[in-house]
Amino acid sequence: MKKAFVIAIAALVSIAAMAQPKFAHVNFSELVQLMPEADQARATIQASSQEAQETYQAMVEEFNSKYQAYQQKVSTWTPAIRETKEKELTEIQQRIQSFEQTVQQELAQQQQSLMAPIQKKAMDTVEELAKKEGFVYVFDLSQVLYIDEKQSVDLTPLARKALGIKEGRTLETLQQEMAAQQQQ
Repeated sequence: MKKAFVIAIAALVSIAAMAQPKFAHVNFSELVQLMPEADQARATIQASSQEAQETYQAMVEEFNSKYQAYQQKVSTWTPAIRETKEKELTEIQQRIQSFEQTVQQELAQQQQSLMAPIQKKAMDTVEELAKKEGFVYVFDLSQVLYIDEKQSVDLTPLARKALGIKEGRTLETLQQEMAAQQQQ
């Protein structure tokens, strides 16, 4: 009878252990930032940003040139010419401000549109891995205050491999790569 009781308890413990939900965690932000597709998106955004900066700089140079000419000749102009030149300078300033606001919005929209499919791919990959491995919950490390590493599996390495992130590539090496590109 005692043996049957011990066997029954052992069976209940193992059933309870099997019924216990499996938890995992992942560093989602790291995955998204390190994906090869994110490198391409960053390059596209950087190129657009550079082009916008060059256009902005040309507009500022145009304003500065016209403003210098204005300062040199203002005393020789009639009031009508002076007023026309001042109006022209004001319009250039307004165009510069409008361009700056518009370009910031467009760059933000471009970043969003380029990153959305990358984030979706990462999310789909994590979800697929979680289902395959039988996890009930997968937590994002950036939104969790505490994780007991003994009761939660780090799904990040599997996701990194599935997403084609090179071995040894970290956020630190990504920052170094980006800094090197900026210096060139």
